Amino acid sequence: MVYARSWRKLIICILITLKVNGLYVQITYIKSSVAKGAVCLDGSPPAYHLDKGFGSGINNWLVHIEGGGWCTNVTTCLFRKNTHLGSSKKMVTEIAFSGILSNNKQFNPDFYNWNRIKVRYCDGASFTGDLEKVDPVTNLHYRGARIWLAVIEDLLKKGMKNAEYALLSGCSAGGLASILHCDSFHALLSIGTKVKCLADAGYFVNLKEISGREHIKSYFNDVVTTHGSVKNLPTYCTSTMKPSMCFFPQYIVHGIRTPLFLLNAAYDSWQIRNILVPGVADPHGYWLSCKLDIKNCSSIQLQTMQGFRMEFLSALLGQRSSSRGMFINSCYAHCQSEMQETWLQDDSPVLDNTPIAKAVGDWYYDRRSFQKIDCPYPCDKSCHNHVFGHN
Repeated sequence: MVYARSWRKLIICILITLKVNGLYVQITYIKSSVAKGAVCLDGSPPAYHLDKGFGSGINNWLVHIEGGGWCTNVTTCLFRKNTHLGSSKKMVTEIAFSGILSNNKQFNPDFYNWNRIKVRYCDGASFTGDLEKVDPVTNLHYRGARIWLAVIEDLLKKGMKNAEYALLSGCSAGGLASILHCDSFHALLSIGTKVKCLADAGYFVNLKEISGREHIKSYFNDVVTTHGSVKNLPTYCTSTMKPSMCFFPQYIVHGIRTPLFLLNAAYDSWQIRNILVPGVADPHGYWLSCKLDIKNCSSIQLQTMQGFRMEFLSALLGQRSSSRGMFINSCYAHCQSEMQETWLQDDSPVLDNTPIAKAVGDWYYDRRSFQKIDCPYPCDKSCHNHVFGHN
């Protein structure tokens, strides 16, 4: 009994310490947006977490968009609406801020005292969908584009309209959203605001899976069609090719005017697992062990993954510009800005002896440009390669 009581006291002290240090941030629901139809898949209000800036960062704003894939049809969206990725009713009310969202100068030296926001993702189409009609049977709301505007308008009222510096960032599907909405984010802020964007693991490439089928092209087409996303994709792209192709960054980044930093692993673990070798392309599970841990890959599988890297770089390198930042390491990873161990700590990934946090900070503040691409796997010993469980 005494032992259990001591442990409870210790846990309470740890939780209090975490709260004092600002590591856990309370949720904010935008209830006023419901009347405008800016709602999650299930009709609940959108939400975000805001940790207010302080000191010299009080007028600086970092808006970070949560990731979480997409839903492609009624069936997958119905499943999604009963999770935190489709309903704010299912979201935890407090989340930990770390990495690029940390309030600790040691771990996030360039953005620690900014107003830091994590936008919760509950629409399933990287905030691009907008269909007015709601099927009364499913009660699915495809309103991602409205959510995006509702969040930004709410933040503008809370002081972002006076921003001196602003950065839009995101991870995975949120990283894609930061690309798709980069220029519109810039346009909604004051003329004098210094605005840039960061896409972490958001550069999804159009390539065939190992059996030769165009799985991801069909997948993104279903997303765009289901959510009615066409009108919210860049017109300079949709006017020249099939609109769903404009969900791929390689076909739109050339038209983005706002400075953009691309942070990505050349062996992006999500893309290897879902674009190069989706489950339907490997019915017998020959790739299962390899996809769980890159160290388990055979020489033939590694050769295939090296081919993926070359196609990824080919889709990337044609999009260089002087204002663009680039940190492309040779890790088996996905999303490296949110986790402290990959963003900035003693053993975090580096390129040119530079950790991700410093590369992004130097680029944002124009201290130096940063466009680095790693040598092929397994040359980089600083990687934190993902190891997945069988589930």
